Amino acid sequence: MADAIIRTQGLTKRFGDFTAVDAVSIAVAPGTIFAFLGANGSGKSTTIRMLIGLLRPTAGTVEVDGIDVIRHPRRVRDRIGYMGQKVSLYAGLTLRENVEFYAGLYGLAGAVLEERWGALRERCALGDAEREKTEDLPAGIRQRAGLALSTLHRPRVLFLDEPTAGVDVRNRALFWDLIQDEAAAGVTVFVTTHFLEEVEYCDRVSFIADGRLIADAAPEELRRRYGDGYRIEVGGAPEAVAVLRAAGLEGTPGPDGVVLTVPGLEPGVLAALERVVAARPGAHVRIEQLPMTEVFRRVVTA
Repeated sequence: MADAIIRTQGLTKRFGDFTAVDAVSIAVAPGTIFAFLGANGSGKSTTIRMLIGLLRPTAGTVEVDGIDVIRHPRRVRDRIGYMGQKVSLYAGLTLRENVEFYAGLYGLAGAVLEERWGALRERCALGDAEREKTEDLPAGIRQRAGLALSTLHRPRVLFLDEPTAGVDVRNRALFWDLIQDEAAAGVTVFVTTHFLEEVEYCDRVSFIADGRLIADAAPEELRRRYGDGYRIEVGGAPEAVAVLRAAGLEGTPGPDGVVLTVPGLEPGVLAALERVVAARPGAHVRIEQLPMTEVFRRVVTA
């Protein structure tokens, strides 16, 4: 990938005789959401610390936004935003006071700060929380505040380490809406998560186990490689068998429809299903896919 904004080659970190990260090579395209997954102790956090310049690798190379992170660790920090599992908000200060503190670190003040914070405050729904002490904020609001502060200086690359840990389902969905907004605006997002269903929001996913990269592909490609395809159940349309067969799709006929398995939801498959529904308005189609938790289990045990 010639235009990768994050690139590592043979990235390795040893602590004495223990190898925490073992020759990891990844390439992340600009403006994408990249999921980096693995169990506790797999090497995720160590990798991120090397990517953002907090930990020097034992071997290998790492480049972020055109900067050699090993040679210039401080320079890269101006280009990135980072949010860890524990949001770095200072207790005893209001959210607004935290904003002003972080803005000072980036040299933001006056009208520029008001313009940027005003937009983030509205987009992240933080208006009512601005004057609250940060220790009094609910987990969901704290996470949104952490994301807002990590993007206050408009970084080109955003690193998020378990950003939705401890957050309820509703706030997790809102948080991912905000992440997707960042990617749509051209920001590259590198995220770790233990909620495997959140991988569906990502353009690419890498799995790390015992410090080694064991899979690196788009979610759909991983399902193709490790899954059994899509199970499609068509009901309320006995003629579905003939329609699907004409499209080259074979299934098991039932009393009022058909059940079939396909490797992917290709345009020809979707077009055939549309013809079935158009011919029989009462028809119903149910599509099931392998859960990402099962994909991960198969990746690890392959």
